[in-house]
Amino acid sequence: MKETLKSAALALLIAASLVQSYFLIYRLPGTNPVVKTENDYVATENMGAAMEASSMIFPKQLVVHLGDNKHTVFYPDSTFYNLIFSRLQGRQFDGFQRDVAQSRDWAKIRSEDEGIELEFGTGIPVPLLQKIMQIAPDPLFESESIDRIFLYSSKNEDKVHVFFFSVQGDVVYEAAKADLTVQDLKQHVDFGRSWMPYTLVDNTYYVPDKPIEMVESTLETGQYTLEQMQRSFFDPSITRNIREKDGSEIYTDSKRSLQVKQNRNWINYTDPAVPATGETSPDKNALSAVDFVNQHGGWSGRYRMELGEETDGKQTVRFQQYYDNYPIIDVPDFHYGIMKLEMREGTTTGYERSMLYVKTENQSKRIVQLPYGEDLQARVAAAAKNSRITALYPGYRPSMGEAGITLKAVWVLELEDGTVQVLQ
Repeated sequence: MKETLKSAALALLIAASLVQSYFLIYRLPGTNPVVKTENDYVATENMGAAMEASSMIFPKQLVVHLGDNKHTVFYPDSTFYNLIFSRLQGRQFDGFQRDVAQSRDWAKIRSEDEGIELEFGTGIPVPLLQKIMQIAPDPLFESESIDRIFLYSSKNEDKVHVFFFSVQGDVVYEAAKADLTVQDLKQHVDFGRSWMPYTLVDNTYYVPDKPIEMVESTLETGQYTLEQMQRSFFDPSITRNIREKDGSEIYTDSKRSLQVKQNRNWINYTDPAVPATGETSPDKNALSAVDFVNQHGGWSGRYRMELGEETDGKQTVRFQQYYDNYPIIDVPDFHYGIMKLEMREGTTTGYERSMLYVKTENQSKRIVQLPYGEDLQARVAAAAKNSRITALYPGYRPSMGEAGITLKAVWVLELEDGTVQVLQ
């Protein structure tokens, strides 16, 4: 009898030991192991949502050319923007033929012919465009990045021309086989005939002939905690804190660092010792950047992807946050509205973002009108001085107050050297 009891007790002790070992290695069922390699990260809990890269690839603006030097512009998530873009996403494009951009007089085409331009702002790699549009595989074309798609039909011609503009600037690709008729294009163009008229200036940017109405808002904010963000990057037990003279703080595990600025609501993460993973490409960098944000903080709104040029093996991937139909502009005195990642061979070496997010309840709103016409053109010229203007569009300038974040409606000016100015 005693031997039986001893055996049962021994079995119980062994079972308890196994259970204890399990919980030492694993937190709870469904969570990540505590035991990790030095390059692993802890999954972030109770933060922003995960998103797919395809939801962040869309044109910065959609321009409709009506002929007779008349134009209009639709901005993301507006009714006609969504209608036209969704229909074009269902069409098929094939038979790509390479040509030089100077082969056609684009200024004349914009002025005289009916057409639609999808302007992406920065180059989008073709493999990413294929995630949102029906673009046939083509080895030569798939190595390109596209910043503009131009569809038009010349007068007295029963054909729709579809051109994809390379970010290089001097190369275009025509889709010789496009599942789009002249009548289809005309129907899309007709959506813009009763909309706000715009004037094309210097064959580059568009100025409305009438005032644009926008909603200015003050939004209540929440904030992800520093502890949450720390846990997503480091093992807190081996993290030390360094306070800088400028008031910022740095948390580090001796290899990676997390700098906290702007009253503890802006972070800058760096990992300079990331191991090389082999060959890379802009589309892989973009997809890896999305995955990294999904794992480290997540998303707190709608974002549009922007890719910078790859230099010295590094590439910047930016995500521009939108409110309503317009982008929130990052400004020097209050960083908000963007996430910026530095990628090397598909791996994140730098990551900047705000820890603030806006709440949908307790909003204060008012309708305002932005400058237009000749007044706006004069302001733009004064701000640009002698620099070449590449884009003009409405946006929101954020500022922080006691009631939350206020989004002020503004015109945003982009110059050839990459400078972004908010017109006062």
